[in-house]
Amino acid sequence: MNKDSKIYVAGHRGLVGSAILKTLQSKGYTNVIGRTSSELDLSNQVAVQKFFSSEKPEYVFLAAAKVGGIVANNIYRADFIYENLMIQNNVIHQSYLNGVKKLLFLGSTCIYPKDCPQPMKEEYLLTNTLEYTNEPYAIAKIAGIKMCESYNLQYGTNFISVMPTNLYGPNDNFDLEKSHVLPALLRKIHLAKLLSENKTEEVLKDLGLKNLEEATDYLSKFGVTAHSVEVWGSGKPRREFLWSEDMADACVFLMEKGDFKDIINSSPREDAEGSGYEIRNTHINIGTGEDISIKNLAEIIKDIVGFKGNLVFNIDRPDGTMRKLTDVSKLNSLGWKHKLSLADGIENIYNWYINK
Repeated sequence: MNKDSKIYVAGHRGLVGSAILKTLQSKGYTNVIGRTSSELDLSNQVAVQKFFSSEKPEYVFLAAAKVGGIVANNIYRADFIYENLMIQNNVIHQSYLNGVKKLLFLGSTCIYPKDCPQPMKEEYLLTNTLEYTNEPYAIAKIAGIKMCESYNLQYGTNFISVMPTNLYGPNDNFDLEKSHVLPALLRKIHLAKLLSENKTEEVLKDLGLKNLEEATDYLSKFGVTAHSVEVWGSGKPRREFLWSEDMADACVFLMEKGDFKDIINSSPREDAEGSGYEIRNTHINIGTGEDISIKNLAEIIKDIVGFKGNLVFNIDRPDGTMRKLTDVSKLNSLGWKHKLSLADGIENIYNWYINK
């Protein structure tokens, strides 16, 4: 990419897209464009066609997606598979039709089987059953990987798929019902601290409510009181977390230095008949290669926030997959490694949240 290349970041206001936009701007790219969902509905085929025909971006970061935590994924199953398939199908196909030089598609490590060997290598894709709660979202993302891979093989495009681990950072979703575990825990523990310090106005401002009784009733649904915070599950599952701006740095690194042909050269395998090569699993994991239990994560957040109450683990709630750790050796071999530690990242996002 040249510094004046026209670059389209789809989903530029979200957690992932905003981090990519910030990274591109910090590196001196001057012709980066984005559209809000109200300006461009990416699930609308005609609208996406018109956008690509008129704007003609040279490079595309496909970071737009419908995302959510374990509850949202399980409840809104149809929404997650439909909206994500429509978004990525439209953007990827129009990128091909309009001669985009390079596209980077962002997925998620939920593409791997529920009982996947650890750490999860790219080659483990489609080797077993998916986690049920987020199966529709995972299937959509797997379809995106296969779409990029197939367009590359049939049409000679240069579309790369990356699968980031659990992300957190500026512009994350802190909704108590729909967010992922780290921002949800951070907000719950923060609100519990405010309750314990009798900071009623701050609690009401955070929740957008008018009286304390209404606020405490609402927070009780999520196990938040002045004395304790409920954590779903046993606390034993282990998760990997990556600062969103580290993820963005990896994405820009790959767009600058990696090509599909370079990725597949290291991983072809002969097919069963010996008549040629199967090209599979060309996606790249993005992560730290380090994980932590949910219990320890909650304790770190509690210490950083300064909450003196208790953490209560509700074993009637689902744990989900017991461990999800990425093997990042492919990415590391290309020359990239994460920079920010988890503790420093949590402190950063907490400061961002309270200042917002």
